[in-house]
Amino acid sequence: MPVKRDLAHLKLSPEETRAFLESKRGVRSMDEAREWLQLRGIDDLECITPDLAGVARGKMMPAKKFTGNTSLALPSALFMHTISGEYPEESGEFRYSPNDGDLKLVPDLSTLSLVPWENDPTAQVICDLVDHSGGAVGYTPRNVLRRVLALYENKGWKPVVAPEIEFYLVSKNVDPDYPLVPPIGRSGRQIQSGQSYSIGGVNEFDELIDDIYDFSDAQGLEIDTLIHEEGAAQLEINLRHGNPLELADQVFMFKRTIREAALGQDIYATFMAKPIQGQPGSAMHIHQSVIDTATGRNIFSNEDGTPSELFHYFLGGMQRYVPKAILMMAPYVNSYRRLTYGMGAPTNTAWGYDNRTTAFRVPNSDPAGRRVENRLPSSDANPYLAIAASLACGYLGMVGAIRPGDPTDQTVNEDGEIELPRGLLEAVAAFEAEDHFKEVFSREFVATYAGVKRGEHETFMQVISPWEREFLLLQV
Repeated sequence: MPVKRDLAHLKLSPEETRAFLESKRGVRSMDEAREWLQLRGIDDLECITPDLAGVARGKMMPAKKFTGNTSLALPSALFMHTISGEYPEESGEFRYSPNDGDLKLVPDLSTLSLVPWENDPTAQVICDLVDHSGGAVGYTPRNVLRRVLALYENKGWKPVVAPEIEFYLVSKNVDPDYPLVPPIGRSGRQIQSGQSYSIGGVNEFDELIDDIYDFSDAQGLEIDTLIHEEGAAQLEINLRHGNPLELADQVFMFKRTIREAALGQDIYATFMAKPIQGQPGSAMHIHQSVIDTATGRNIFSNEDGTPSELFHYFLGGMQRYVPKAILMMAPYVNSYRRLTYGMGAPTNTAWGYDNRTTAFRVPNSDPAGRRVENRLPSSDANPYLAIAASLACGYLGMVGAIRPGDPTDQTVNEDGEIELPRGLLEAVAAFEAEDHFKEVFSREFVATYAGVKRGEHETFMQVISPWEREFLLLQV
């Protein structure tokens, strides 16, 4: 069964016991959920779970049915289809369940919150998936991340992460043959690129930003900062550091929130890695540190404040294994358009102190805040899988005592070399070939994820691009 928070040992006062009614996010039991929903007059409840792409799947039901302990299930094949909704052919070790049996949804009540963009009073809860015997399903995203976190827990470690998510605002686009363009801001003009950290650039979309803040607050989601990035109408949201599973949940919810807020302003928000030709790509940078659970100390720093051996081993693991796990951080054909020479994203496996041209940046900090920023994941990645992959690579480095290369203070993105897989199929092959991944993520997940990604590449190959019509139509 999925791990749940055990709060039975807590001695709560009557006031603390009733405090759950004021909580914007999370309750401890179904009895509390019943009162929480009744107080807010909730009619409908969305029981959702992220699929392999990070898309919310699930069922909506009356709130009274939810608290009546109704059993909820989804077909297992739902977690084996491509982003285009197709079911790929079996290949390698990828196999479908012979009877396409049901998977049961188990609500994680700590995620219960409002759905503030709905007109009718509606709530939502993120669910885990278990099989008919109550066992965790190994290929579902939340369980993949939990499996990695359990590896850390067994070592007496607790990882801490802080994601940064970039995205573009674009005008509505109902015909995919037409390129995306920036939306019209309050000035009546399309915003241009080169607006990094521009307050004026953010103010162009004041009403949208207000909706994002209001929707987030209503769900108990905390934004640390919001900035305008380099691209035209490209924004970035930074989240406060914390528990990796909780932060993955937040990114999952933030993506829904931002899309809904944008639709309310009659524009789109997109998390495509490379939505507009000639513009920078969108990343999901992941800051990572590790705490010793017994002492509360950051294991990346020695007692005298110097970098520890484990810090260097973590970096060594990132350098060795991230290129093989890039499929979980750059999951689509479009993702590799971002990881291209001259586009600003790192295309290397270098590390350095406060060096943004490296894949693995160590920001300036005090010893307690020493951390590693993984700058390779793109914003189209499933947050559960991207965080799981990044932490797993660092874990393998620490347990394998893998030493990194020397840090660099040079610009490492100007020689034209790309040290990563160049495309989706190459990334799939590297992912499947690494035996350690079958242990840290499970053999079941590796087979399923690789099979789905091969299927997505096949659907992409059925589409003829404008480049092909432009240069091949009349010349070959």
